[in-house]
Amino acid sequence: MTTSDRERYSRQILFSGIGEAGQERLLASHAVIAGCGALGTFQAAALARAGVGTLTIVDRDYIEPSNLQRQWLFEEADAAEGLPKAVAAERRLRAINSGIEVRGVVADLDPSNVEEWFEGAALILDATDNFETRYLINDYAVKHGVPWIYGAAVGSYGITMPVMPGRSACFRCVYPEPPPGAQPTCETAGVLNTVTAAVAALQVSDALKILAGAAEPVRARIATLDMWQGGLREIAMPPPDPDCPACGRREFAFLEGERRAPISLCGRNAVQIHERRRPLDLAALAITLSALAEVRTNDFALRFFPAPYEMTIFPDGRAIIKGTTDAGVARSLYAKYVGN
Repeated sequence: MTTSDRERYSRQILFSGIGEAGQERLLASHAVIAGCGALGTFQAAALARAGVGTLTIVDRDYIEPSNLQRQWLFEEADAAEGLPKAVAAERRLRAINSGIEVRGVVADLDPSNVEEWFEGAALILDATDNFETRYLINDYAVKHGVPWIYGAAVGSYGITMPVMPGRSACFRCVYPEPPPGAQPTCETAGVLNTVTAAVAALQVSDALKILAGAAEPVRARIATLDMWQGGLREIAMPPPDPDCPACGRREFAFLEGERRAPISLCGRNAVQIHERRRPLDLAALAITLSALAEVRTNDFALRFFPAPYEMTIFPDGRAIIKGTTDAGVARSLYAKYVGN
């Protein structure tokens, strides 16, 4: 550790739970953040300031004005430009701490790329918005013995749970299947920015314990909190289920499967289309589409506005169609303007 590192992280080094040895471990560690919204931006900023040596941030989405209420790394100019969240986060984190390595990945996390983006990680932080991706993270983490920390928030309610493979129940032990029926989202129930910060802070606290080599204080518990009604509640996680498909039978269906179905984006009147990968020439596509409706482009995506919809198209062929939650409508728009 350099003299400048000792000065920069002096208040953490003075803290007995971390100390100089723990800080050295943090500087040598690699954490992955899956998702870069309200939880992910707080997590990324906190870990960068704490000196986690390598951060990988994987996110599929772009910044909108409604994100600014709770997504801590972004500002109005990012939303006006429609920057991908992972790109804007990488830029901001490099400005916060130039002494660490930050990699922002604009991608939809799926079975075809999860091994690549998670490789070498000592820890995974969940900042996603759907159960399918969490089951995928869980499969990877259990298979490779990597701890990960689940978190979610909506309205004033939040929940977090550390998964320590080999030591605690895994995510599928606790949630064998996704909750039935329609679930509240930020779009239907709103969300307080304080609850996202609180959940992310709990996740980061456990992450620092693990990365600093002090994992023993990480308790196998489910923590829930309500930032409006008040109160923090913790319950012990159940023991690992010997019949769990993931950690019991070691069957990793989510990791081994291929997912290309359209999915509605949580908290958004939007559908993502990524049924097959194919590179697109966005410059050529912009010329074609500009004759039909307004087109805006940057180095990372093309935005197209065929009223009453909005399409954001990425170089790998993925698109987010805003203005509908109907997968059929989204598919039709994609076929009409991008092609099959």
